[in-house]
Amino acid sequence: MTTLEIPVLIARKRDGGELTGDELRAFLGAYLRGEVEEAQVAALLMAGVIRGFTDAEAVALTEVLVASGDTVDLSALRGPTVDKHSTGGVGDTTTLVVAPLLAAAGAQVAKLSGRGLGHTGGTLDKLEAIPGFRVDLSADEVASQADRIGLAVAAATQDLVPLDKKLYALRDVTATVKSPGLIASSVMSKKLAGGAQHVLLDVKSGDGAFMEDPAEAEALAELCVRIGEAHGRRTGALVTDMSQPLGDGIGNAIEIAVAIEVLRGERRGDRLTRASLALAAAALQLTGVPEGQAAETVARLLDDGSALERFGAFVAAQGGDPSVVDDPRAVLPVAPVTLPWIPAAGTVHGFSCRRLGELAARLGAGRQRQGDQLDLSVGLEVGVRTGDELDGDTPAVVVHARTEDDAQGVIAELADVIHLAPEPADPVELVQARVGLD
Repeated sequence: MTTLEIPVLIARKRDGGELTGDELRAFLGAYLRGEVEEAQVAALLMAGVIRGFTDAEAVALTEVLVASGDTVDLSALRGPTVDKHSTGGVGDTTTLVVAPLLAAAGAQVAKLSGRGLGHTGGTLDKLEAIPGFRVDLSADEVASQADRIGLAVAAATQDLVPLDKKLYALRDVTATVKSPGLIASSVMSKKLAGGAQHVLLDVKSGDGAFMEDPAEAEALAELCVRIGEAHGRRTGALVTDMSQPLGDGIGNAIEIAVAIEVLRGERRGDRLTRASLALAAAALQLTGVPEGQAAETVARLLDDGSALERFGAFVAAQGGDPSVVDDPRAVLPVAPVTLPWIPAAGTVHGFSCRRLGELAARLGAGRQRQGDQLDLSVGLEVGVRTGDELDGDTPAVVVHARTEDDAQGVIAELADVIHLAPEPADPVELVQARVGLD
């Protein structure tokens, strides 16, 4: 491709036209080789964000991203191979419940995960709160462990979808992150490269999610499902609420403790338990298990301890302390200071959910930029949800902090983050839509 043709392609997209798969491959392939200026790629991204990318462009872009690096071959596993992906949120620890449930049900989950940035947490950071836990596994180790116990979670290598990493860094600094076509191709390229034949997406909507509007979140889910199916993967999605924290924990060790308490059956009926069961059942449904049977199966595997046993085997296989399943809060790191926030009596009417995640990050639980060092012990425990009535005597939030000043600084903001009023309020529906599952 000559330099002259590149502005022509940018101009066509700027004017609302469509680029072919071959054109996207040539353009972005040249960018990956250093033959196209970042300014030109940024111009293409901005034109696409403003004009919109078509389904065909999103499918082609996904193919280009996958082809830019290595892929994982899971064909030797006995299967069914399943991957579950969340678009991110506050207190979202479903992977650590859903994956053991699926492994206990006979599926094989070989999951490549990332680290947290900003108000959302990363699965790898959470797992590293378990003493000794190792996330740097080779491709052979991932496949062998998934075959042996049904579950492995490891860090994605730099050779997996490297073009996506370059594009995301550019999108982050050019205000071109929020585009359905770019988000869908980024998500699905990593799922396709990960090798699983069944992909279940948890697309979040609400203040704590990247897609705040439920209709936009459902449209994104539909596009991701179309991309997955176009590439021969059985794909489905749930659109779930992120207007409030999903689990009670926000922060790495705290979220691990809460997830284990779910697996131990100590949090029956809470939102994290219900979301995890719904996601696990939907994933099983993708493998051919009827909907009702899938729901019954995952509920039984949680109740009888099978999922907890599988989680313990997973922790031990990756070098972690397996006694964490017996008493997580005795094994996981603990913050030096814990302070409760006890608001006046009233009813919870909603949350500034993203701000809760940002407050936990400010305590040290999250990164403001790649490479920031985390404090795995700090964070928040949020024990209330929309519709709950508070008596004025019970803590609504417990702050886990390094210092008293850190904790008091967060407590001073909580009244503006958790919204209370005298009149009753209805709970918020957890699962808002099902896509590709009926």
